[in-house]
Amino acid sequence: MMNKTSDAILNFSDKTPAVDLPVYSGTMGPDAIDMRSLYTKAGRLSYDPGFMATASCQSAISYIDGEKGELLYRGYPIEQLAVSCDYMDTCFLLLKGELPTPAEKAEFNNNVADYAMVHEQMQFFFRGFRRDAHPMAVLVAIVGALSAFYHDSLDINDPIHRELAAQRLLAHMPTLVAMSYKYSIGQPFIYPRKDLYYTANFMRMMFGTPIEDYKINDVLVRALDRIFILHADHEQNASTTTVRLAGSSGANPFACISAGIACLWGPAHGGANEAALSMIRSIGSVDKVGEFVKSVKDPANQARLMGFGHRVYKNIDPRATLMRETCHEVLNELGLNNDPLFKIALEIERVALEDDYFVSRKLYPNVDFYSGIVQSALGIPSNIFTGIFALARTVGWIAQWKEMISDPEQRIGRPRQLYVGQPRRDVPPRQK
Repeated sequence: MMNKTSDAILNFSDKTPAVDLPVYSGTMGPDAIDMRSLYTKAGRLSYDPGFMATASCQSAISYIDGEKGELLYRGYPIEQLAVSCDYMDTCFLLLKGELPTPAEKAEFNNNVADYAMVHEQMQFFFRGFRRDAHPMAVLVAIVGALSAFYHDSLDINDPIHRELAAQRLLAHMPTLVAMSYKYSIGQPFIYPRKDLYYTANFMRMMFGTPIEDYKINDVLVRALDRIFILHADHEQNASTTTVRLAGSSGANPFACISAGIACLWGPAHGGANEAALSMIRSIGSVDKVGEFVKSVKDPANQARLMGFGHRVYKNIDPRATLMRETCHEVLNELGLNNDPLFKIALEIERVALEDDYFVSRKLYPNVDFYSGIVQSALGIPSNIFTGIFALARTVGWIAQWKEMISDPEQRIGRPRQLYVGQPRRDVPPRQK
């Protein structure tokens, strides 16, 4: 809960009276000036394109310190959660606020598993898409369409409805992502199994077939599980803000998550790991890495080193350190250390980390650089990468949506603007 700590006095250069605005502090991070009365008191609006200096809400779910390179879920450091917990522990934590006891976890896992199978009529939705449709286009439509099936979980003012919608979304996403993939390659859908762990079940639905079941590999399941953990929530990013904004209108939860998926699809947001892998492939061979890195440093060249640096983290992305460890575990497990694609990636990593140009600018590999390599090694095609991201982030979106709904200060989102168009003018007489 935020606490008022002081007041900020805003003085203007004209005759507008000074304005006294309250200042609030949270548990961690910078204080926030409450600007809600600025317009009524001074006739002024705040101007902040991209909302880089605007706190749009108060939240207790996740926290980022970009200068320190720190990410916390409910106060727990991500590096501890990724080592000591699995994704379902993380889901329970984000949704409930605390890590589960063994009994709570067993009940939670069982509840989610109960809803893993989607309505059988959903398969007819898939048939309406072209086979070469992008999986994210399919997911946006399919998740939004869930509201047409589950009328018993659409009342956002009913806690039971909200909980039921949350469980369905969390349980359905692996099934729907796997179905999107299967549809794109012309293979039959694989039904979920209740006896399998969440991530193992997803991998089986992705890669199993009716004639040959998928063999579970614990190292690979753990690798994908870690990707899920590291992407589960990330403060008020673009897609999370989209979910909250859609939810502020009273839209049903399925529509809100669909809106988040649509936002995540943008290449500046969820498509970063796909872009990083595309860059690696375009280089072609290890002996061309040096030439490519040189072109990146040339201001006259428009080459970009994808998967390095981060808008929020001004130091090392804490998720990248964990993902790098997982990357090497997967490559070792699959015997891919000498695979040409992965050798290029590892050479880019080596060259960039030894180059003062990148180090001085704090352009370190981020989580997207390594997660793309890991997913490719697991056999996941690049056009599914953002779908995996959406799957992992769904629990964060749900937690943020539920928090927003229960916040008594939350109102429908309605940003203002700095109008720069034509001033008022009259329509000229029309010639007959």
